Formats: sequence, structure tokens, C-alpha cells
Amino acid sequence: MYDVMSKKAEEFIDDKEILDTIEYAAKHKNDKKLIHEIIEKARVCKGLNHREALVLLECELPEENQKIFELAKEIKQKFYGNRIVMFAPLYLSNYCVNGCVYCPYHAKNKTICRKKLTQDEIKEEVIALQDMGHKRLALETGEDPVNNPIEYVLESIKTIYGIKHKNGAIRRVNVNIAATTVENYRKLKEVGIGTYILFQETYNKENYEKLHPTGPKHNYAYHTEAMDRAMEGGIDDVGIGVLFGLNMYRYDFVGLLMHAEHLEAAMGVGPHTISVPRIRPADDINPDNFSNSISDDIFEKIVAVLRVAVPYTGIIISTRETKECRERVLKVGVSQISGGSRTSVGGYVKEESDEENSAQFDTSDTRTLDEVINWLLDGGYIPSFCTACYREGRTGDRFMKLVKSGQIANCCQPNALMTLKEYLEDYASDDTKQKGEKVIEEELRHITNPKVYETAKQRMEKIASGERDFRF
Repeated sequence: MYDVMSKKAEEFIDDKEILDTIEYAAKHKNDKKLIHEIIEKARVCKGLNHREALVLLECELPEENQKIFELAKEIKQKFYGNRIVMFAPLYLSNYCVNGCVYCPYHAKNKTICRKKLTQDEIKEEVIALQDMGHKRLALETGEDPVNNPIEYVLESIKTIYGIKHKNGAIRRVNVNIAATTVENYRKLKEVGIGTYILFQETYNKENYEKLHPTGPKHNYAYHTEAMDRAMEGGIDDVGIGVLFGLNMYRYDFVGLLMHAEHLEAAMGVGPHTISVPRIRPADDINPDNFSNSISDDIFEKIVAVLRVAVPYTGIIISTRETKECRERVLKVGVSQISGGSRTSVGGYVKEESDEENSAQFDTSDTRTLDEVINWLLDGGYIPSFCTACYREGRTGDRFMKLVKSGQIANCCQPNALMTLKEYLEDYASDDTKQKGEKVIEEELRHITNPKVYETAKQRMEKIASGERDFRF
């Protein structure tokens, strides 16, 4: 049944292949010779297949595990340097017709406050996000063809791109909405979508159908094949992910990599990003009811092995996780994080009371964006608000070719520093600005191309004088 090129979900995510892979990894998890060979293969940065990756994840040998974590750090540094891309979610509506048992938006939940933003309310939310300093958003909405039709999402994207407030502007709108048709994906492409994001939740078909007992999301194949349709509709940057805690993590780890392999083989380019959320408490939802939760140690290793298995793919972690957990996974592979997030509808303008609660889940990292930026600077990272590749047409296979060649660093490093400079000039606290200026001064010296260095330095001066939106 297993066929990486197939367009059928149950063939490119084949249950028997996953179970055979789990059995194989269990047998070879302490095979030092094999593990050494896999690590050396990963070292050349061409990636690993799902079976090789699970062997590393299962490895119990302390010395080899140390090598895996060290390699993950090396690969992250090679392709992403110290850059950490910043974003925030924007919840448009929590109306939903699905019956997902792990999500408070499920149709039978009568305690959650249902809300849908008008276009004027969206403007207020976006201005609040711009006033924090955000340039990149991820739109979120429940699945409801009456309350949240595709036309509403399209209009909302146009509204967001049209808002210019002081020096603020949203330069990239990523979209996380339910699986839809090729025609609708074309419409999203036409209005300037960034990345189309859709989490699988779990790749185990039987468990998936139990977790989604009612509503259109119950259709496993339609949901799992969504990325193929999105790419057929012209969206070449797609983001996949699973919700760890719903199913056995080994199964979903393998399924996640098989999905990435399928997109690479069948569509010509793998996922732009992989997200690794874990289930969190929420209205009407108790994570203790799900027996597959994973420890921070396992979570950290999942991120590390993903980094060596898919070296060119961005890895995203949200404010679901604690500051301490985010600190751990940043070191071994994460390249994008959210900051100052609200998971409620309208939550950036107005803080909700318990009676008004419309949040999808509780956040663990409740710091402001400036506090997160300050913390990243203390950790030696470059917080980046860059959206240049998307706006310069460096997406899909064009982006991946640049990444694999190493040439992307000539764009990413200076672009990250210039967008950080914008943040420091317009939004940062005094302490954050002082730290950020030191980081910029130091990091400019690491730009090896003389022409890029001189141009970046000149643009820094122009940003300080009030000019904005430079990019390589």
C-alpha cells in the first residue's frame, strides 16, 4: 500500500509502514553502528527518511544521544544562524461545526462565548498588534461555512494588508483554516496568502475519526490530502504539524515525516514549516483525559531529531509552551516563535473576563512581545520580523534552492537585523533597545559579503532617520 507518490492519504501515510517502522526502530534503538551511520548521513544536511529518524528518536545510548543534540544545534546554526522569526496568531472567529473532542470550539460546547470579528474589529486588533511591533500574523478561525465562509477570510486578509498605522504594517498573513477546495486555495493565493498552515492533529486514521466524530473534519482523507490541493491551487509554502498528546507520539512523528516526504516527492517541494504543538487546557477541555502526553525531555528530542531529519524546514513553537520549554527547544531546532499571543477572538484590544472567554487554549508563556524580544537578545538570538522572501517571490522550490545552496544567508542575516532595527526604533523599551543595538553592532560584523555589509550599514542609518521597509 505504501506509495510516497500517491495522492491517496492512506497510501502516502500507510498504517502498516508506520507500524513496521516503529517495530524496526525498537529493535535497532541501541544498534550503535547503525545509529552512527544515520548520524553521519544527517551530518551532510541532506535529510533523513522517517525510518532513520525514528531510530534516532528511540536511541537510548547516552553518548550517541549527545551527538544527536550537538548535530541538531550545528544544523540549526548552519541554516538559520541565531535568527528567530516572530509572529502572532489572530483569531477571527470561533464559530465551528466540527465535533473535535480536544478543542473548545467544538459545536456542542455551550459554555464558550462565540464571537466573530467584523472588519472594523479586525482593524482594531491589527492596529493593536502593529503597536506591539508585529509584522507577521497567522489567521485562525473555526470551520463554519455560514459564519466563516471563504469570502470572509479573503475580505479579512485584504483588510489586514490595507492597514497602515504609524510605522506599522502587516507584511505577511499566514492562514490556518480548515481543509478546502483547490478553487478556494487559488483565491487565497490571489489575495496574497503567506503560508497555508493545517495541523493533522494525528495521522492514525482510526484515532483521528474518533477524535473528530462529527462535522466535515471527520473526513480523514480530505483533511490529510489538503496540502496537495493547496499546492495545486498555487500555494507553494505550506505548513504541517501534529498535536502531540492525542495519539502515540512515535506514530505521529513518523506520519509527520512521511507527509513531508510525500510533499517533496509528489509536489516537488516539502513543507515550509513544521509545527509541534502539545495539547493544553481550555474551556470544556481537560488534557488529563488524553493519555498520550509527552514529557519535556521527549519533546526536546522530537525537535532535535526533526531538525536533523528536515534541515531546511522551519520549526514553529507557540506560547502553548512555557518559557523554560521554549528555551530548551530553541537551542536544538526551533526557528519561529510567537510572542505576546492571545488565543481569544478580539483578545488584543480587550482582555476577556471569565464569562466572556472565547480562547482556544490557555497560553503558558504570557510575557509581552517586548519581554520575549528582550529574553531572546539575552540568549544571543536575533529576533527577526523579516518577510522579505515571501515579498520577493522566494517561496516554494525557489526558497528551498537558496536555502540548500547556503546563499539565503546573504539575505536572511541583514534582513533580520534591519527588521530588528525597525522594532527597536518604533516599539522597544529602553532596556530592549540598548541590548538590541549591541546585538546589531556585533552581528553586522559577521556579514562576510562586503557589498551586503555596506548596504546593510547604510540602511541601518536610514532606518534610524525614519525610513522603513528595506529588504534584500
